[in-house]
Amino acid sequence: MDHNDFDRLGGIIKAARKAKRLTREQLSERIHITPRYLMSIENENQKPSYSILFQLIRELEISADMIFFPENKCAHTEKEQLIRLLGLCDERDLKILTATLKALLETK
Repeated sequence: MDHNDFDRLGGIIKAARKAKRLTREQLSERIHITPRYLMSIENENQKPSYSILFQLIRELEISADMIFFPENKCAHTEKEQLIRLLGLCDERDLKILTATLKALLETK
């Protein structure tokens, strides 16, 4: 990662936090850092440790590719979000979703 990638990191974190409708205080409490430290990551190009970066990625449900491979212009798409959400489903949820999706596609 070069310096310019970290310049983008703060903007990515801030946009993802706002998209999830979280305040700095709420997010910083969830990942056990101070709101001031989160502000410095978002606005002052502070480089977070790996463990903090990992927690931010997980808590905000953003694609790590957006951070580590910005040259691929991999945006956080609805399909990527669906794939992540599928990982949280149990077997019953997956059966319901499969039936629903099949029914949806049959109406096309």
